[in-house]
Formats: sequence, structure tokens, C-alpha cells
Amino acid sequence: MSLIHLLRSCGRVVPCLLAAVLCAGTVQAAGPAAAPHTVPDTMAQRMQACTLCHGKEGRATNSGYFPRIAGKPAGYLYHQLLHFREGRRQNAGMTALLDPLSDAYLRDIAAHFASLDLSYPPPQPSTAAPAELARGQALVLHGDAQRKLPACVACHGQALTGVQPAIPGLLGLPRDYLIGQLGAWQTGLRHAHAPDCMAQIAQAMSPADVSAVASWLASQVLPANTHPAPPASRPLPLRCGSAPGAAK
Repeated sequence: MSLIHLLRSCGRVVPCLLAAVLCAGTVQAAGPAAAPHTVPDTMAQRMQACTLCHGKEGRATNSGYFPRIAGKPAGYLYHQLLHFREGRRQNAGMTALLDPLSDAYLRDIAAHFASLDLSYPPPQPSTAAPAELARGQALVLHGDAQRKLPACVACHGQALTGVQPAIPGLLGLPRDYLIGQLGAWQTGLRHAHAPDCMAQIAQAMSPADVSAVASWLASQVLPANTHPAPPASRPLPLRCGSAPGAAK
């Protein structure tokens, strides 16, 4: 099977490029007598390109810089794909992958990864001092009223596994990734739909706050039920353009 035939037979551009290269190499190595290799046209196959960075089935890797995307709320994943494609989140590789894709296909991608119900690995042991972990726990569970910092659980759910339809969980993420994202909001490298509540929160946090929160979150064992919680019945503490139900 030729590379051109593979490209023409694939439903989408990005994962097809990867599949075409891999399959072309397989056909060449097998020789002319080998049976033709066919690639199933499924979302799981198309999303193989995503797993190179985000780990098998989107479970994340040990690198510390790529988040888990499996099981996240579909609305959240869809918004992040839009943000990367439209430049509100800065990652040249993600933008290049998503630029030719339609809104409808971005929804399909989000729905695929949101549907994956996969186990989480145990957290890596924390090297943070007990006082830093205690500070992180206090901010996550209670916030800091004097600085108008809401508790993380007020938006991300009491179990910190996220809230449907568009608020992500905070557990099962590497410490370095959490620090990187809070830092991106602080410096303006990451944006969301206005009003950008996470930018407001991150910019009110000190570097010590960021390290403490990330260290505590990354050290937590996930609960038995890792699914996002149902939509909240009470308004969120801040106005958030990407989250329905936020305070008005």
C-alpha cells in the first residue's frame, strides 16, 4: 500500500500522517509478498498522534509536563482545543496539529477522551517540606479570604475530580505541569474566555503559594470515584467565561 493511498484513505489529517509513516515502513520491511496492512478508521486509531505526548490512551506520562486528558469533562477538553487553535494557549505543536480541524471535529476529539474510564497511577512521593504541603492543603481546601482567593474545591469539586460540563479535575497531574500552568496564567501566556477567572486567581498567588498548591495536589491519592461531579447546584465564587454556572 502506498503512502499516497494511506493519506487518501484516512479520515483526518493529523493522526493519518503518523499512521502513514509507520505503516509505510512496515510494508517496505515485509516485502512484496506481505499481506496488505489496513488501519481501522476509528477515533482511537486517529488519536494515536495525541498519545505520543499525552501517554497511552491519554493517561499522561512521567515526563511531568504533559497532562492527563483521559476522563476529563468533554466541555473542558473542547475549550482547551479551541484555546490552542486560536492562540489563547501557547504551544506551537498543538496549534499546528489543530489548525486544520473544524469545531465539530474538536468536539469529537473531546468526546473521545472524555469517554475513557481508565485507572490512575499512584502519585509520586513528594519532596516538599511538611509546612509547604500544609500550606498547599489549606489553600486548596479553604482558600485565603483576606486575599480573596477561593478554595480550589469551590470550583473543581469537593473531591477535586472536576465538575461537569467544563471544569477539570486537579488530581493525577504532575507537579511540574501544575506549576507551569499557574505560571502561564500569571505571565499572560495562557488565557481563557473572558472573564478569565483562573488568571485572576493565579495572579493573586505568590510563587510560594503556587509551589505549595502544586506539591499538595500532585501528592494526593485519587478517590475511588474519579469521575467529574455533576453540575454544581450553587454558583461558582467568581465569574468564569469558560464555566457555566459561575457567579454573575
